[in-house]
Amino acid sequence: MSQSEQQIAVVLPDGSELAVPKGASVEDVAYEIGPGLGKDTVAGKIDGDLVAKEAPVHDGAAIEIVTDQSDEYLDVMRHSASHILAQAVLRHYPDAKLAIGPPTEEGFYYDFGDLDVDSSDLATLEDEMRDIIDADLDIEREEVSYAEARERLADEPYKLELLDELEEAGEAVTFYSQGDFSDLCAGPHVGSTGDIGAFDLLEIAGAYWRGDEENEMQTRIYGTAFAKESHLEQFLDRKEEAERRDHRKIGGEMDLFSIQDVTGPGLPLYHPNGKTVLRELERFIEEMNLDAGYEYVETPHVFKTDLWKQSGHYENYHDDMFLFDVGDDEYGLKPMNCPGHAAIYHDHSWSYRELPIRYAENGKVYRKEQRGELSGLSRVWAFTIDDGHLFARPDQIEVEVETIMDIIMQILDTFGLEFEVALATRPEKSVGSDEIWEQAEEQLTAVLEKRDMDYKLEEGDGAFYGPKIDFAFTDALGRKWDGPTVQLDFNMPERFDLSYVSQENEHERPVMIHRALYGSYERFFMVLIEHFAGKFPFWLAPEQVRILPISDDNLDYAYEVAEEFGEFRTEVIDRDATIERKIRGAHNDRVPYMIIVGDNEEEDGTISVRDRQERQEYDVPREEFLAHLQSEYGEKRVEPDFLD
Repeated sequence: MSQSEQQIAVVLPDGSELAVPKGASVEDVAYEIGPGLGKDTVAGKIDGDLVAKEAPVHDGAAIEIVTDQSDEYLDVMRHSASHILAQAVLRHYPDAKLAIGPPTEEGFYYDFGDLDVDSSDLATLEDEMRDIIDADLDIEREEVSYAEARERLADEPYKLELLDELEEAGEAVTFYSQGDFSDLCAGPHVGSTGDIGAFDLLEIAGAYWRGDEENEMQTRIYGTAFAKESHLEQFLDRKEEAERRDHRKIGGEMDLFSIQDVTGPGLPLYHPNGKTVLRELERFIEEMNLDAGYEYVETPHVFKTDLWKQSGHYENYHDDMFLFDVGDDEYGLKPMNCPGHAAIYHDHSWSYRELPIRYAENGKVYRKEQRGELSGLSRVWAFTIDDGHLFARPDQIEVEVETIMDIIMQILDTFGLEFEVALATRPEKSVGSDEIWEQAEEQLTAVLEKRDMDYKLEEGDGAFYGPKIDFAFTDALGRKWDGPTVQLDFNMPERFDLSYVSQENEHERPVMIHRALYGSYERFFMVLIEHFAGKFPFWLAPEQVRILPISDDNLDYAYEVAEEFGEFRTEVIDRDATIERKIRGAHNDRVPYMIIVGDNEEEDGTISVRDRQERQEYDVPREEFLAHLQSEYGEKRVEPDFLD
């Protein structure tokens, strides 16, 4: 039987099998299903990976066909848009060197060497891209030898580096060409430049080649593309709103934090206003931790690396750790708090009756991220985890996880944050017995099912040391951020030889439970700033009440009122300005409440109350408003509601 007559079977999305000739491509499979589908095929997925429609399939492969109606089509179109950008750049800057140009979650980018452009050049490049799209050039795929590829790429050093890696891996070399432009690329791409819908170039930034700060800096041009103009307009509106809510911008306006050259990148300085918010967040967590039976511990910022070698972090985090020598010993800033907590547990002998042991710490940790990846408070070198670690018997896991979930749900409810939940199960590489993994996964599942929670099952996505439940916050713009997590760990107790004495007087291993309620204070603070656009709930606001005397004649009464409201963060504005200007300043500063006092209020012993939504009530008894503030603070309400 010839190769063309040999048959293999591929698996379709509905689970059925389809026999195709050996050597068939994704497009061939589509034609076997039906000629209409074959004609509409743009790309495909083999075992979950997006590939060109020309890619060969293998026996047993799970196959999906990508058309212009598929979710993946947007990625394919954006990838093609990045090539159109590169073609436009080379037409205007022929000496530029091509690097990479992938699609992203929000669009695409292309990196160039030897390119000196700024934002004023984007309009010219957009015009050139429109010309290329209007020309409706065919995008053609070609597979070539390594030798021919080297000849074509003789003047492209970055592409030659990528070609060397392809040859070392023994992978096929493909080029995609459109008119006068050709690029080394695995694809997939749309059939023609005319298939690109609405697009926009967004910004120019610097980026290190391959993301390594030891390499040279390149010029990165960001863009986005959508099938319809209306979708692009919606994206640009969201982007504009995101820029308005940018925590770095608001952080400066509200004097919350700064990241200065003199301190180093990724090392935020919290100003009094910012620290006020963080202290409220800390107190909130501390109350819940103490109520749940946690004991607070503290571990140093620096440990000998012997600890990290014992925990396994040295092997896995070595490149991301800040390391230094003291005499003959190597030390490192801690990237995690858990080994320190394990060391504290190990310092005692425990009976099964004493478990669970619960430790909590607002622990500062340090991770040496690439400088190009640092961004405001979302990715930093130094951050604080609201860490909790429990050491429990296996039969206690379900109850302890339920208690943690109670706390997490209280936090989510307090801030009014929407969220998604995922259960991540055992990966291929893992530690611990089948029995304990099965028991742990069943217990986590039972907690989620008991609460009737919708959750996504992420099979094989757990940590190597145990399964976990992860939460993702959704902010006001619909963006998702990593949030609370509950992780079971069978590895750390083994590495640190942790034990407790069982009822049978045997030494048994506890299960270690890692739990963070915010995730990190920095990331959560950033989410709150952008979610609320700086308009923090009353209980969190750096300044809660601003007292505005109508004239200097009312200053004494203003300070009398301020003293009565002194349990809250209150400021009297005694500078010379009109009341309109004072009100406008309070609105700009996002103060939840203003108390306005003039001759009428002073004479009656009352106040006028205005909120940042520009609602106002006159002749308010002082004791009535004070009682409301005490209630609003105690209940941690999301929005000021005195004037509802």
